[in-house]
Amino acid sequence: MSGAEKYLSRLIERFYHEAWNAKDEDCAREILHKDFDFRGSLGPVRTGPEGFIKYMHELWVGLPDFRCDIEEIVDAGDSAAAKMAFSGTHDGLFYGVPGTGKRVVWSGGAFFKGDGRQITALWVLGDIDAIKRQLGPAASSDFV
Repeated sequence: MSGAEKYLSRLIERFYHEAWNAKDEDCAREILHKDFDFRGSLGPVRTGPEGFIKYMHELWVGLPDFRCDIEEIVDAGDSAAAKMAFSGTHDGLFYGVPGTGKRVVWSGGAFFKGDGRQITALWVLGDIDAIKRQLGPAASSDFV
């Protein structure tokens, strides 16, 4: 696959390294399509860059140092998948549990669609059971 065809891999790297890990909201606005469709295993469905940025803020309440580490990307042109490792310090309300100060770590898969310039859709499937095991029996079904 040529460099031009690897555009989605480059966008995925920016999405996780810049938008999430560096908390760069302008990057999110640049790389996410105006009709961006997000669906995540943490519950919410969000549309557009601003809807997704709202989700980022909601997650940062419970895990202010939330981090996304890419373990592998499989790129098929306008579709790509990423094997992910997620982590953060549980300092605020998350899955109904007030902050504990514990480090929470889980794995997941992220499935991206693109249009040649921007990310148009993302479905993330994370190991919710791993999160709940680490938070304890008080964990609810909703992440906020």
